[in-house]
Amino acid sequence: MKNKYPIVLVHGIMLKDVKFFKAFGRIKKFLKKSGYTVYTANTDGFGTIEHNAAQLKSEIETIIAAENSEKVNVVAHSKGGLDAKYMIKNLNMEDKVASLTTLCTPHKGSQIATKLLNLPKPVKKFIAFWINTAYKMFGDKKPDSLAVCIQLQKVDNDEIAPSGLSDKVYCQSYSSRLLKGKDDFIMGIPLFFSKKYEKDLTDGLVSVESAKFGEYRGDCVEGSVSHSEIAGFMVKKKKKEKIYAFYLQLADELAQMGF
Repeated sequence: MKNKYPIVLVHGIMLKDVKFFKAFGRIKKFLKKSGYTVYTANTDGFGTIEHNAAQLKSEIETIIAAENSEKVNVVAHSKGGLDAKYMIKNLNMEDKVASLTTLCTPHKGSQIATKLLNLPKPVKKFIAFWINTAYKMFGDKKPDSLAVCIQLQKVDNDEIAPSGLSDKVYCQSYSSRLLKGKDDFIMGIPLFFSKKYEKDLTDGLVSVESAKFGEYRGDCVEGSVSHSEIAGFMVKKKKKEKIYAFYLQLADELAQMGF
């Protein structure tokens, strides 16, 4: 283990480990081959922040016991960063998390979520029912996609996105930006609406400004990278090499910092 503490990858909504599908693609395996001790959290794909935070706490405590470690390093993508923040701040985990790195996390909300909540109530309930049903089949314990959408809506209250959590936890953040819809066919659709509703550049779902938290480190990777690509989902070879290199550099930096 190159790090003093194990690394725990925390996924956001939708992307989660389901049989042969991995939330972070082969990133976990890549880091392990590079000598790092890495785990992937198995929280609900559409669980509320409070629910997922409790799941994450339980998993981290299990990891700490298994590795005989005092703490872990949390690297969280998208909503996973909100789950981790809640866990640290409200579930007495600041002594068990050495560092929190958030990737494309909507700390100040997402305009896409805000606009979706403007849909007619019957439409929202219909969509939520089928999402929840599907994710129960994928192993979610308590999916609640409508509540999650409400939690992800645009907010401007600084208390929702503090610059840090605790002197005991090092906090840093990264963003990414999708420049053209054709750069990622799947995320091109939400990018169209994101450009319309956001004042800042986005990764298709989360704006650069919203991703800032703690020590903001800039974009994960130079160039056009979407919200899902940074988690290793359906990435082309050349871009994949850059993304994997980012995770390796991140792990190296945490190790150098004594984490």
